[in-house]
Amino acid sequence: MKKNLFIPAWCSLLVFLLLCPSCKEEEMVEPPTAQIFFSVVDKRVAFTALTLHADSWNWDFGDGSTSTEKAPVHEYAEGGTYTVRLVASGKGGTAEAETQISLALSVREMLTGGSSAPNGKSWKISSAHSDKDAVALVDPNFTSIQDVPAGALALFLGLGEEYEDTFTFKADGSYIHDNKNGGSFAGLVFTLVNQIPIVNITDESQSFGFCSAAYTPEANATFTLNESKDLSVTAVSQADGETTYDVTYPGVMTLEFSGTEFIGLMDFHREVIIQEITPDKMRLVMFMSATQGAHLNKPSLAVIFTFEAVK
Repeated sequence: MKKNLFIPAWCSLLVFLLLCPSCKEEEMVEPPTAQIFFSVVDKRVAFTALTLHADSWNWDFGDGSTSTEKAPVHEYAEGGTYTVRLVASGKGGTAEAETQISLALSVREMLTGGSSAPNGKSWKISSAHSDKDAVALVDPNFTSIQDVPAGALALFLGLGEEYEDTFTFKADGSYIHDNKNGGSFAGLVFTLVNQIPIVNITDESQSFGFCSAAYTPEANATFTLNESKDLSVTAVSQADGETTYDVTYPGVMTLEFSGTEFIGLMDFHREVIIQEITPDKMRLVMFMSATQGAHLNKPSLAVIFTFEAVK
């Protein structure tokens, strides 16, 4: 009889424990985790947030653009290296992830610095040159007749000041030429025929057909980049100065300039071929007239120089 008196008491205690919220074990809240996955097609990048325990996502694409989608697709305006950041948030807090993406630069972006370089990108003749720099014949293969070693303009021609001239290209197509001493690297035949004052000439430079000729850069000059052009040139034989012939360079990149402007070498033919370009260097083919016959205004030689970006 006494034992039965405790049964209602135990039942009451059990009901109390089951119904009392403060006695329940609190639910565990996991902190979020975050990783970034992406795939690239040209300048279009598809991003995916690989996250756990997150219900919101904030992206910074590194170019001033943002998104709150979990899997956004973003198209960059130009190539370059961008740092992408993701902040994922959930009940357990936030998690961050970061990655870098590299998008190929276009030729124009490498030449001008793109829209991120409002003052343009400046180049100058590289005094280090390269093993592909040469004075060559105007033939389909630009057959080299003279290598151009490091420091050649200074050491062998006495025209070292020409390494200081800069040539600036802007994304809007404008072009700025700064010849530091008022003279520009030029073909001697061109200079004499046009009666241009000579700023500097040495016995060595004269023997190779070069000089520094007076030139005033044009204001408001422009350039044109042709990324694929069949360039035809009427040349004259360097051997006899009389035989003319046509050469076509198919599908080459070229630069043309307004008015009397040019890059690197001032001569009759102002359009140059871009043989190679990277963000730091480019190698140009410039045409030079070096004969004195009836066709002296036609190129007989090609001057191949490496240019470097001015830091």
